[in-house]
Amino acid sequence: MSGVRRSDLFLPATRETPGAGSEAAKLLVRAGLIRGFGSGLWAVTPAGQRVRAKLTDRVVAAMDSIGGQRVRLPGLQYADRWRESGRWGGFEGEMFTLENRDGQAMCLAPSHEEGVVNLLDGPVRSHHDLPLLVYQVESKFRDDHARNGLVRTKEFTMKDAYSVHADEAGLRETYREVRAAYERALDDVGLEYAIVEADAGVMGGATSEEFVAPVADAGGDSDRLVYCTGAGCRFGVTDEHDGFDEYDADDACPECGGSLAASDGIEVGHVFQLGTRYSQAMDFTVDTADGDERSVEMGSYGLGVDRLLQTLGQQHGSPDNLAWPVTDWGSVAPYRAAIVPVGDDSEVLGVAERIHDDCGREDVLLYDEDAGLSVGERFAESGLLGIPAKVVVGNTYREDGVVDVETASGTEKLAVDEVAAFVERFAGSGSRAADSGVSD
Repeated sequence: MSGVRRSDLFLPATRETPGAGSEAAKLLVRAGLIRGFGSGLWAVTPAGQRVRAKLTDRVVAAMDSIGGQRVRLPGLQYADRWRESGRWGGFEGEMFTLENRDGQAMCLAPSHEEGVVNLLDGPVRSHHDLPLLVYQVESKFRDDHARNGLVRTKEFTMKDAYSVHADEAGLRETYREVRAAYERALDDVGLEYAIVEADAGVMGGATSEEFVAPVADAGGDSDRLVYCTGAGCRFGVTDEHDGFDEYDADDACPECGGSLAASDGIEVGHVFQLGTRYSQAMDFTVDTADGDERSVEMGSYGLGVDRLLQTLGQQHGSPDNLAWPVTDWGSVAPYRAAIVPVGDDSEVLGVAERIHDDCGREDVLLYDEDAGLSVGERFAESGLLGIPAKVVVGNTYREDGVVDVETASGTEKLAVDEVAAFVERFAGSGSRAADSGVSD
């Protein structure tokens, strides 16, 4: 087991500033987490994929905890079900459409309400089969006006979930459960956010709410957010809300009495009570307990994984470095710790290798001598990546037999056999994504 050694890692990090784009996206490019493939298209590097996998792990865990069942729906779909729902022409030019070799109209799905009806209609026949909550973590496609890096793209990864119910009471209950699950997942990864009333838009339905993260600059997105800064309070309104002008920074929060603040806002999640909007249009019915037949009640729930990655980096980083938050759960940083040997003598290198073994080689980055980086470049790169803990094996070890472990809270001087336990306490155990089998 070779572990994560810098000399083996494809990490196109650079201190140079790339060309046009938002500052948040430029930082991710400089850190070597993403690479542009043209307007609205992004590739994710191994280090970036580690962050995505950990984010996905938290979202999957939250959905599984409330009985969600994971599925995969095709991104390429025929037009017939979309025409049946009435949304074939309803995405304001944002749907990618094409014809196959047989002249049949198809699309790249911008969302999957139609797809989930296609999956469940037929196998689900009775109220005994309900409630049912299914979800996936897959790509979506929208011919959007690309801007702000991963926030507005033409292909993006979303966790989208759909619930089906025999009555409105069941829909409301699952809606509350998914809403609470989103809160747990976002709290785990350390995102600051508000929950705001929202327009259902092209999705339809009577009730919807957005999870909106305050940021200093939304990179061209128009949402303005007023939100509560009180601990645990999620009150917020955006400028898309009719009552937005009633609230201002430094006002008292109407829910908890805390202080309001104002900023740009990025939507990272959206939950909808769709009601029978799709089931009636697509004739998706179940038998009731009374022997009647009725259209099912549906809910739809989206959380943007790629968008969440950039927003987290933007909230907690600086103009020059990423800084992934560390919570009681752990951290989504690409590596829990970086081990930086200073010097090339065999004793220092041997201690660095030992610490790498003790900490767990799969989630700790070792700056080995074959990486070809100077000591200054090692320090700079680990800071750029936002790695929560940096273990420095150098002069302090040579003189006193201890190593320096640097975190946002300061520097600890630890014996070599104390480092692994410290990293475990500080940044969590192992690679959560690897432990859970998540590979998205």
